[in-house]
Amino acid sequence: MEQIITFGEVLMRISPRGNKKFMQSNIAEFYFGGTELNVGISIANFGGKVKHISVVSNDFIGETALAYIRKFGVSTSSIEFSSRPLGVYFLEVGAVMRPSKISYNRSHSSFSDVEPSMVDWDKALRKGSWFHWTGITPALTQGAFDTLKEGLVLAKEKGITVSADPTYRSGLWKYGKDPKEALKELLQYSNIFIGGINEINEVLGTDYSYSNDDFLKASQQLMETFPSIEKVFDKIRTSLNSSWHKIRARMWNGVEFRESEDLDITHVVDRIGTGDAFAAGLIHGLQKYDDFKAMQFASAACALKHTYEGDVNYANAEEVISIIEGNVSGRFVR
Repeated sequence: MEQIITFGEVLMRISPRGNKKFMQSNIAEFYFGGTELNVGISIANFGGKVKHISVVSNDFIGETALAYIRKFGVSTSSIEFSSRPLGVYFLEVGAVMRPSKISYNRSHSSFSDVEPSMVDWDKALRKGSWFHWTGITPALTQGAFDTLKEGLVLAKEKGITVSADPTYRSGLWKYGKDPKEALKELLQYSNIFIGGINEINEVLGTDYSYSNDDFLKASQQLMETFPSIEKVFDKIRTSLNSSWHKIRARMWNGVEFRESEDLDITHVVDRIGTGDAFAAGLIHGLQKYDDFKAMQFASAACALKHTYEGDVNYANAEEVISIIEGNVSGRFVR
């Protein structure tokens, strides 16, 4: 079986239990995650073969992170070590009208050490059929950008399908590179675009609205600007409050526009990693189904992730298919 390749930082998340603030509690839980790692683990839970490429701390925390990754069957053979500590973020989970809050401690993390010389891309991609990247990684350091670009160039040469989730976060780009130009440089090696109007506007410098008509126009312009991009998928979130969301998706594949139905999430357990669950569901779905059913699979996977604590989606493929088939009552399975 050929591998899905993901590349990005491994982070430790620290949170008080439940919906407490840090000042309310001296008991916290930790989880491991990271945008691209979340995608990889979710695909592995769907039955895919996955390799994650990263740099972790050369201590017991790094070893614990590797053990966590391996228990899902994800290969860690291309993960290197650094004397710097693993990146950490702190999360307070909100509820109802109180939003969640995040504070990152990753500026001098182990992954910030990454350089192209640390990754043997020819070896890492040897059994690869799909390579997924996000806009988080190139935003972190020049070394991360250069390493990712080297991998993308080789992936294109090898004919590997590349999916891009450009995820623009202005607060991350601190090392002097222009985000718009950097993302444009990387998108020329990509085939599947996972993002919406905000991401397209950022890359193209446009001001399209959120309407379906503008999504179609924006997708067409994106594909004209980057001829390698064949399909565009957009996850749409409607937030009634911190605890009640609706998820649907839309797509343009160069031939047809389609939109899925809303999935109602009336009690959000944890929304961290839900976009990653969507990307993982889409990658898995596009290898098994037509574009519309792949998008439905992605939406259902995203919705299910809201029911799990932690960064990772623990749902398997059968559970996702059950949601697509309309089994959303949450009744006991006996």
